[in-house]
Amino acid sequence: MFNRDKWSEIIEALSSNWFRTLLTAFGVLWGIFILVILLAAGKGLENGVKQGFGGMATNTMFMWTQTPSKPYKGLPKGRRYNFKTGDVTAIKQNVPDLRFVSPRNQLGGFGGANNVVRGLKTGAFNVYGDYPEVIQQEPMDITSGRFINYSDINEKRKVAIIGEGVHKEMYETGEEVIGSYIKINGVNFMVIGTYKKKGNNNGDAEEAQKQIYVPFTAFSQAFNMGDIVGWMAITANDGTSITELKDKIFEVIKSRHTIHPEDDRAIGNFDLYQEFSKVNGLFVALKGVAYFVGILVLLSGIIGISNIMLIVVKERTNEIGVRRALGATPWSIRGQILMESIFLTIISGMAGIALATGLIAIINYQLDGMDTSDMMFANPSVDLGVVFVALSILIISGLLAGLIPAQNAIKVQPVDALRTE
Repeated sequence: MFNRDKWSEIIEALSSNWFRTLLTAFGVLWGIFILVILLAAGKGLENGVKQGFGGMATNTMFMWTQTPSKPYKGLPKGRRYNFKTGDVTAIKQNVPDLRFVSPRNQLGGFGGANNVVRGLKTGAFNVYGDYPEVIQQEPMDITSGRFINYSDINEKRKVAIIGEGVHKEMYETGEEVIGSYIKINGVNFMVIGTYKKKGNNNGDAEEAQKQIYVPFTAFSQAFNMGDIVGWMAITANDGTSITELKDKIFEVIKSRHTIHPEDDRAIGNFDLYQEFSKVNGLFVALKGVAYFVGILVLLSGIIGISNIMLIVVKERTNEIGVRRALGATPWSIRGQILMESIFLTIISGMAGIALATGLIAIINYQLDGMDTSDMMFANPSVDLGVVFVALSILIISGLLAGLIPAQNAIKVQPVDALRTE
């Protein structure tokens, strides 16, 4: 395979009409270029969408109460009920493979009335009563101070962590935040930290920075919630799907609140894992489309190479006849044609990969200087696996492109070939 004379002959054959060879090689170059760019663009879109989840624990379900749709054990349908703190303990005890069961309460909301006062400034913000685990379910960067801990929970400390948006609206530039006080619905809370949410939070990045977190126990005491739980964020252990555990969780709640076992409307839920799985499925489909389109474009280039090799074989009929007359075996003739085809395919394909890689590097260089947190596109790239797949496609394509011309070459009889002008 590494015979010097053979390679010299291949290079001489391909360079004898360099313009024709260049045009032929461009088809393969363009096909592999399109394939790599499509895969990189799909990866960039996937990175951007997953970035929007902000590192959130995707194996999580959010659960809240709704009105039962069926009467049960003398209780009417349409009644209202609330989760209780005892439900949290019951779920932990009866449903295995749960990592976090976080009860939450909330004040305020989008378009709500002003509920936070500091000096002469007022604002309307979402205020959450939470446990420390919430920072692992909804990751955020603590920009100063600290987050809630269990000492705050156990001692019912009236402390608060505010978002950067709250900081900007309620404080002057350069004003000290840590240790200051804000009044939430008439109750003073001391600020112990500030945060900035990760990701674009599904397009609500600005609103996500305008939230306030306080200890669940202090929230319940300050706002007379008793043992009421507004809603829960429940995360399963790694390797276990929260979707598979939902029914067991619902069974515990229905049993504790006398809800009909077949009432599917009494408990509202949002399964983040299920939605995330749909997103992953979408990107698998996009990758398949990218391979399909790229290979089709590449196929047109391969057909071009096969046609050119047929012409080359026709032009070298006399040469093939002489070689056959001098004792060349059919396999040596076939191997020569196949090597020329594979060589041309791989060289043009590698040029396409290099060109696509250069373009991807330029795009990433431009993105590095931009804030991509609010974008649905980030870090387009291809891994080594894609490169190996591309190389495999090139080798197989080269073999296919040269197969028919090679078979035609060995069918030429030496006497007929020598008579051909």
